[in-house]
Amino acid sequence: MGAGARAGAGVPVRGRRSPAHTCHARASSAARAARAAPRDLSAESLPPEAPRAGLSLGGRVRGRGRGRRLCAGLADMLLTKKQTEDISSVYEIREKLGSGAFSEVVLAQERGSSHLVALKCIPKKALRGKEALVENEIAVLRRVSHPNIVALEDVHESPSHLYLAMELVTGGELFDRIMERGSYTEKDASHLVGQVLGAVSYLHSLGIVHRDLKPENLLYATPFEDSKIMVSDFGLSKIQAGNMLGTACGTPGYVAPELLEQKPYGKAVDLWALGVISYILLCGYPPFYDESDPELFSQILRASYEFDSPFWDDISESAKDFIRHLLERDPQKRFTCQQALQHLWISGDAASDKDILGSVSEQIQRNFARTHWRRAFNATSFLRHIRKLGQGPEGDEAAQRRATSHSHPGFPASQPSVW
Repeated sequence: MGAGARAGAGVPVRGRRSPAHTCHARASSAARAARAAPRDLSAESLPPEAPRAGLSLGGRVRGRGRGRRLCAGLADMLLTKKQTEDISSVYEIREKLGSGAFSEVVLAQERGSSHLVALKCIPKKALRGKEALVENEIAVLRRVSHPNIVALEDVHESPSHLYLAMELVTGGELFDRIMERGSYTEKDASHLVGQVLGAVSYLHSLGIVHRDLKPENLLYATPFEDSKIMVSDFGLSKIQAGNMLGTACGTPGYVAPELLEQKPYGKAVDLWALGVISYILLCGYPPFYDESDPELFSQILRASYEFDSPFWDDISESAKDFIRHLLERDPQKRFTCQQALQHLWISGDAASDKDILGSVSEQIQRNFARTHWRRAFNATSFLRHIRKLGQGPEGDEAAQRRATSHSHPGFPASQPSVW
């Protein structure tokens, strides 16, 4: 699935921006979309000399003398891959559904049955030096089973490719479905957020941090009106084995302040991202936005956002209170999943049933232009921001060691990326 690129028009102005809710005259909408697009913070954006340690697809440990060991759970997972010389002997390939940086996804039918899957086809050549990324995704997906999480059904390996058979979801992307609705209320948004919270709470109970929650990774299971929402794309997820994380990853508009500050972080980053998503679902534009990346990061670091009039005039105080607890700058004070699920906007009847479709759909059209949705992997400005803090890149393990000594970790040389 493509990542959302904001066209930028219609975003309420804050700080030094023009007071009009329109495009800036000094930049075309296409140029602004390119600058404002959410960017996954991937290894592709790192300097060529940066080390990229990882695991081979065969399970051999690689690295620059770091002595890393393949964890038992991952080793067990590797043994479950089904070997095949030709994937067409297992599946009949129907049509291409999409493509990413390292793979393409096709609609496939299991031979001998009518069962359909979304088959992610990953050439091994494209993954050289990045094998740990897909192995991590498989390790995470092997552990999860939840009605609101897209399931990994099978893994096949041929001499040239790795194939991930994913549960096929047919209901489309979140924004598309909102735009197609006849009406849309706070209660609808509350129901959506509650489902995602349930899935994230389940992940956190397993020690898994998603790290890339955003509207583009929320899909509907079916085209029907009562379809459930599904969390997808675990390419950046991480199993947190009791320690804090330190890897710089995510999409800039959704990353939490502690990540930008190079501090050790954990599950709370997912709650921050859910706060951003909840905000967007209620007004159609993001809480943090600027054409300038440094200014965008500055807004996030200050947790500087507003409930702008007239867009928030009809939104309940309970909804605003819910968002305030998620967009809490201090991760120690930020809501956990359980606290968020118990908030009356989710668990009670505090959500308004007033139709807000007109305002929300208009803002979605302006700020998330469908024609500009795409994946982007340029994190140059993000890394520039990090380097200004005077610390070099490090890995999660180094971050964990420094966290235990009450010091802030740096960012890793090897960045996960999304396929």
